[in-house]
Amino acid sequence: MRAIIQRVSHASVNIDRQEKARIGNGLLILLGIEEADTNEDLEWLSGKISRLRIFRDRKGIMNLSLTEVEGETLVISQFTLHASTRKGNRPSYIRAARPETAIPLYGQFINQLSHDTGREVKSGEFGAYMQVEMLNDGPVTIVIDTKNRE
Repeated sequence: MRAIIQRVSHASVNIDRQEKARIGNGLLILLGIEEADTNEDLEWLSGKISRLRIFRDRKGIMNLSLTEVEGETLVISQFTLHASTRKGNRPSYIRAARPETAIPLYGQFINQLSHDTGREVKSGEFGAYMQVEMLNDGPVTIVIDTKNRE
């Protein structure tokens, strides 16, 4: 799994010009799932994200987690995170998981993150054409790949 994690002041996702979800202060997570991903990957990633100390404390230091600031979370599926641009100019998405693999893992990730944070996790719609708006706070953007565990 590959995730782009952005600390946001607010974020929203629209599908067919209708707002599907909106959050205030918290995290916007773009999540890419590949065929090799397992439950172990989603559990590790969820735990890592829920404990990341990337929110500012009273001294302005990034020292607080999503849970500590009672932040909200919006997760958007994004297969393009596994794009390969090695050959030519048209990206290949061969590493991205097929829907029959990705959809269950996407749902399980959302449930796991909700469990790990103790809060509702909002989401887009897997496979839908979505428009995502956000105001990156900081800016703070972190990339995590479960295959690297860094």
